[in-house]
Amino acid sequence: LACRKNDSKISVPILRNVFFLGLLGAVLGRTLFYAGLEHTSPAFASALANLIPSITVILAVLCRMEKLQISKRSSQAKILGTIVAFAGATLMILYKGIALISLHNHHSHQSANSSKVFLDKDSIKGSLMLGVSYISLSAFFILQTITIKMYPAPITLTSLTCLSGTILSTIMTAILDHKASSWKLSWNITLLAPIYSGVVIFGITVYLQTLAIRQKGPVFMTAFRPLATVIVAITGLFLLGDALYFGGVIGAMMIILGLYATLWGKQREKAEKLSEQTMSVEGTEIKQEK
Repeated sequence: LACRKNDSKISVPILRNVFFLGLLGAVLGRTLFYAGLEHTSPAFASALANLIPSITVILAVLCRMEKLQISKRSSQAKILGTIVAFAGATLMILYKGIALISLHNHHSHQSANSSKVFLDKDSIKGSLMLGVSYISLSAFFILQTITIKMYPAPITLTSLTCLSGTILSTIMTAILDHKASSWKLSWNITLLAPIYSGVVIFGITVYLQTLAIRQKGPVFMTAFRPLATVIVAITGLFLLGDALYFGGVIGAMMIILGLYATLWGKQREKAEKLSEQTMSVEGTEIKQEK
């Protein structure tokens, strides 16, 4: 209904933002993520992804979307919540401890070495790629917030963003990879993976993120990012037979506490703004009466 009532027209600034959304989200964000994942591991990439809320907070403050006043409890809660959630997610990856829940009596060698520390050149290069990818995704969320205010049509904006990302990714791939075999798709995971990525990640996910950002802002939306590490741990328990370790349980509790602290800080900040607005209105009315 909101989209049907949208009277905004697509202008040059909006098309410019759509171009950069495709560049930040698809080309830099996802491509560098896959490249970094190739040189590291899913566990390491999952832990490092919890930098996104912290980076988003920093970018939001620099863009004046968020205010951090250290003297206020709301700002202290947001900072503390971000740090605690990141620490909890990192703990889940780097520390296992004893196995509390296990559906199998033995684990694969790959699972046992999932918290391995990377020191070789390829892993350092992969870590840098992941870092740039997460910075790009954080910038993507900030620009997405700006653009949805300029053009309040989430479905259309999502479609344009996906189209921009597709065109830019195709051009980049054609330049970097000339092999025809790289473009060949078979009736297996090589076909399922792109379809899933296009429909779920770039279609449904980007649309839902746009709605959340439009209502609550980029910091609120990215505050839920650390929950992905918890979901990965639970999914691995039931689908892959990975054990649930003591470190994972403690880390999950820290993530939940950090998430709660961040959301509490956002809610308190909203209440403080409403209180200030109410006092301002009352002060204006008193002056008019005098």
